[in-house]
Amino acid sequence: MAVKIRLKRIGAKKAPFYRVVVADSRYPRDGRFIEEIGTYNPIANPSVINIDGEKASTWLKNGAQPTDTVKSLLKKVGVIQ
Repeated sequence: MAVKIRLKRIGAKKAPFYRVVVADSRYPRDGRFIEEIGTYNPIANPSVINIDGEKASTWLKNGAQPTDTVKSLLKKVGVIQ
């Protein structure tokens, strides 16, 4: 099972809001997920990023691969260097 840390869109049309989730890579973008580890609001000025660092680092140590966008968010929060 290839596990990814990625964004799940839950916002309305033209008002995106995302949840940062851990999911099997075979599941659809907005489908099933294993665990929610945070949220991301790109509309707010400045952007609001709430990610549980402990959960994220645990999943990264267990082999979960973040997408490019999530990797940049994790760098901003300070979970990875």
